[in-house]
Amino acid sequence: MKSVTAIVGSYRKGGVTDTAVDEILASAREEGAETRKIYLVDAHIEFCMNCRKCTRQEGLRRGECCIDDEMGSILDKIELSDAIVLASPMNFGTVTAIMKRFIERLVCYAYWPWGMHGPKIRNPRKSKRAVVVVSSAAPSLIARLMSKMVGLLKTAAGILGAKTTGVLFIGIAARRPEQELSRRTRKKARSLGKKLVS
Repeated sequence: MKSVTAIVGSYRKGGVTDTAVDEILASAREEGAETRKIYLVDAHIEFCMNCRKCTRQEGLRRGECCIDDEMGSILDKIELSDAIVLASPMNFGTVTAIMKRFIERLVCYAYWPWGMHGPKIRNPRKSKRAVVVVSSAAPSLIARLMSKMVGLLKTAAGILGAKTTGVLFIGIAARRPEQELSRRTRKKARSLGKKLVS
């Protein structure tokens, strides 16, 4: 049985981003997958202190962080998954602060001892699949052209060992406090969920 872990960087549960992730996961479950959703807003994840202890450890496995929080257990769950979903609404032109905090902590997947000019991904093999979900108050075409969010989330997926197989970019997502997904968006989300585990 395949497994999918979704990382949700939204501050609002039940909002547009969260609902889109639910549709993706429901579709994956219909294909026989086991799914899990992690809300970063509920997780205890500290800021990276840039001490680089985790980057100086040799080997293909991620370096061990000296911060005692939930990041390690979240990464364990992701590593055991066959596919991942990374989702965030757009805030000030980029991912939310909690998603950015999560992404910064992925430095543990890089090898970067002192004296080396730049970091090198420990294991560049991409054996998982990923879907990226973004929502924006602006129209999707304009928001996508004006932001590097999709590229940032794709890079994060790659660091986590996943090749991005689909992007769901939802525009005009802030018209009402309780906005529903359009039929077209739901259909695409379900198609992406199926693609993740097929």
